Parts: sequence; C-alpha cells; structure tokens
Amino acid sequence: MRILMAGAGATGGYFGTRLAQAGQDVTFLVRERRYQQLQARGLVLQTPQGTETLQPQLAQASSLTGHYDLIIVTVKSFALDQVMEDIAPAVGPETLIMPILNGLRHIATLQQRFGEDKVIGGLCKINATLGDNGEVIQMTPLHQLYYGALDGHNDARLQRVDAALRDCQVDTRFSDNIMDELWEKWLLLSTLGAVCCLARGNTQQILTSRGGEALLQGVFSEILSVITAEGYQTRPAATARILELLSDPATPMTSSMYRDLTQGFDIEADQVIGDLLLRAKRHSLATPLLNAVDVNLQVYLQQR
Repeated sequence: MRILMAGAGATGGYFGTRLAQAGQDVTFLVRERRYQQLQARGLVLQTPQGTETLQPQLAQASSLTGHYDLIIVTVKSFALDQVMEDIAPAVGPETLIMPILNGLRHIATLQQRFGEDKVIGGLCKINATLGDNGEVIQMTPLHQLYYGALDGHNDARLQRVDAALRDCQVDTRFSDNIMDELWEKWLLLSTLGAVCCLARGNTQQILTSRGGEALLQGVFSEILSVITAEGYQTRPAATARILELLSDPATPMTSSMYRDLTQGFDIEADQVIGDLLLRAKRHSLATPLLNAVDVNLQVYLQQR
C-alpha cells in the first residue's frame, strides 16, 4: 500500500515511522523547514525504550507524483485548508483519506472537498511532542491508532487498510463504531484542554486547588451535554472512565493545546472549543464554563 503521511510532527512522525519500519511504502509530506531538518538529521524517535532514527522518504507539495492508496492527515486543524490543497494531486479514484485531527469539524470539511466515500474515521492516543531539534519524543508507552468506516461498514477497502496498519508495532484498533470513539476522544481532549488552558496548569494542580474538581466536572458535563445533543450515543462505562482518568489527582495531565499555549504557539481554539460552542448554540444549551474558556483563548490569540 502506498501511504502518504501529511505531516511529520509528533503524531505523523511517530506513526509514519512505525509504518515505514514495518515495511510499508510511506512518504512524508512536509514543509520546507521540516524537509531540510529531516534530510539533514533523519526522523529521530525518542521513546521510553531508547532512540531510533529513520531516513524517511520525503516530499513537498510541489514534488508530489502519482496517486496514493491511503493519505493520513496529521497536521494541526488550523492547517487543514492548506493541506487539502497540497494533497489534492495525490488523491485518485481509489484513495482513502484518514484524518487524525482534534475535534470533528474536519470530517465534513474533507468530505466536502474530496467526497464522502473517500474519508474514513481515525484517531490516535499518544503522549508525544517535538523536541528542540525536531525529534519526536514519546513520553509514555501509549501509542494507540483507531480507524474504521464512518458509517460502521468496514468493507474490503477498509480491510485492506487494516492489513497495512495492524502490523506496524503500535496498538491498532479496527473499529466498527469509530464515530463513538471520535466523540469520546473529543470529550477527553476538550475537557483536558479547557481546564488546563483556563487554569494554566496540569490536572494535578487543578484538582488540588480550591474549586478545581468542580471546575473539571462542570466543563466535562457541559461538553457531554453538547456532544450528546449532536448525536453521540452515550456509553456510560466509557464516559465514566474518561472522567475517572481526568479526576485522578495522582496523575498530572496536560493537553497538546495547553503545551502549545505555554510555548506561545498557535492553538486549535476554534476546532476544539469554538466548534463545541457553535453546536451548543444550535441546541440552545447553556455552556457558561465553555464560554469562559473560549474568551480566554481568544484573548490569548489576540495577544500573540
């Protein structure tokens, strides 16, 4: 299978490397700065087990040739419009596109651009970041990759994707209910991002602060009400696990959005929090805590 990994940051770099190491034909689509960096140093993974280096196949938008069987989109959500233009020449009649982005807005955006039949569901769970020299740092052993047809019908095309991905040295989950997985991932990451960015700290600091537990539970409840109104078929055991994970004061957690914010980077405010508010408004739901978070993030973006 010919695979194009759109992005070679923490997510794309890690999972693309694992696919390449498993023998898949993987090309990384990157910008000029990352292209030069990877050409000079290779794609370096720092994992809990040690350091590995891949000499990756690289491409820039201007040099893409031929169609790919699978395009995995791993950029930040605010870069999606440009990436769609970049990958367009690589999309052929049989190409499938698997976005691994935060939130859900990107699915409709990709379907509108390339067609509903070309977009499949995907998400990952990994604690990873980029180091100062562009190395991918996997901070914990967690490395899960979920994928499946958005309508739950995993036909022969999806079976082929599974065959390519399942032996890539990561924990793969071929799901026949990927939409619920996506809703639950959004519930987790948006709650985590909201409370960490608003309180400017990790979950341990928040939960041990006066009112911190109430803040976290309030944000969680608002988000759950929004995604349920939008079509999430609540799985009580799954949502209880998410709240339990977030509410453990012994385990300090932060989100990628919070880490980007503390470094002065652009953040996925509209895609992670703003989109929830738009959906809440559609159902006339009161979300005062999410509104406070959104104002906070908008002010941060104005001050960058």
